[in-house]
Amino acid sequence: MLSIEGTDYSFLEQIINGMSDWVRVIDFDNNIIFLNESMSKAVDSIQTGVKCFEAVGRNEPCENCTSRVAVFSGQRQEKEEIIGSKTFSVASSPIRNDKGEIIAIVEVLRDISSTKLLQKKIIEQNNKLQYSLDIARKLQFSMLPKGLDEENIGFSYVYKPCEALSGDFIDIFKIDSRHIGLYIADVSGHGVPASMLTVFLRTALNKKLLSPALALKELYEAFNISNFEKDLYITVFYAVLDLYTLTLTFSNAGHSVCPIVFNDKKFDVLRSSGIPISNWIDVPEYCDLKIDLLKGDRVFFYSDGITDLRNNNSEHFSEKRLIEHLIKNKSSIDVVLNDILIAACNFADLESTSDITDDITIAMLEIK
Repeated sequence: MLSIEGTDYSFLEQIINGMSDWVRVIDFDNNIIFLNESMSKAVDSIQTGVKCFEAVGRNEPCENCTSRVAVFSGQRQEKEEIIGSKTFSVASSPIRNDKGEIIAIVEVLRDISSTKLLQKKIIEQNNKLQYSLDIARKLQFSMLPKGLDEENIGFSYVYKPCEALSGDFIDIFKIDSRHIGLYIADVSGHGVPASMLTVFLRTALNKKLLSPALALKELYEAFNISNFEKDLYITVFYAVLDLYTLTLTFSNAGHSVCPIVFNDKKFDVLRSSGIPISNWIDVPEYCDLKIDLLKGDRVFFYSDGITDLRNNNSEHFSEKRLIEHLIKNKSSIDVVLNDILIAACNFADLESTSDITDDITIAMLEIK
């Protein structure tokens, strides 16, 4: 029976002996003065009268002894301790008398061996998953355009996924010696499912057609053949530039933020409508529109991740603010894109561009 300073703890002892957790009480000299039945039956070496550190095979008190800290601080302390082949969570709490004086320390040891093993397996699985995501991220970035080898055409972009993988995508490519194709896309959702659709987009889009509308129609049909779920869709703005005439032919498959054409004296939004690449209807309608570009014109392409950024007043960065930044910034297209990204993140009170909550893609085409 546990007795400290003449106080009878028989009823409390019955309760403690009914616990599956191990419970022991230690005096100020590190002597074990009480063990509950669970602990006494489980480990023969842990008996009353034995030093608590000797019971676990040590010759001196543990360097991180939580019981000593509990005495000095008067507060509950926790640590992990290995006893035999098992790992325990040890909680040390001071026992006080009626005067509030600390008279002993009670330690409750809970076997967390199975939990630690599960944690190890989870960490190993997470490491494998992270490795796979890293590989997938590298593959996705490897599919992005490497540049444009045209003397009179400049092109630059910024691609910022909010997760390891992005649902945004952009590509620019030569169709033939006279034409360049360029599209920007935004897939529903984020992460792995969305990134898989960007792979579909890149491989399924017919890059030989000079009609963006026809290319989008064929893409829509290929999407439906693939039997994707109804909640999956892709918005795409696709344009073809004639390098000889500088005519830009474009068509839109539901991309809600349309490219902006501007120079020192003007700006124009390439508004166009069309259903996203989806399986919502049987026969979609896409149309080709045209605009003649001039030397000095810039065409800004973007996804809604940047205009949807909000500040603390729930105000969006918006198309209006975006146009203001485009018109007043006369720097190179690389600098302009970087400045816009920083300005939008500052507007949203983000500490860095890594804190974005949606994928952001911005790009600039320049007629030199």
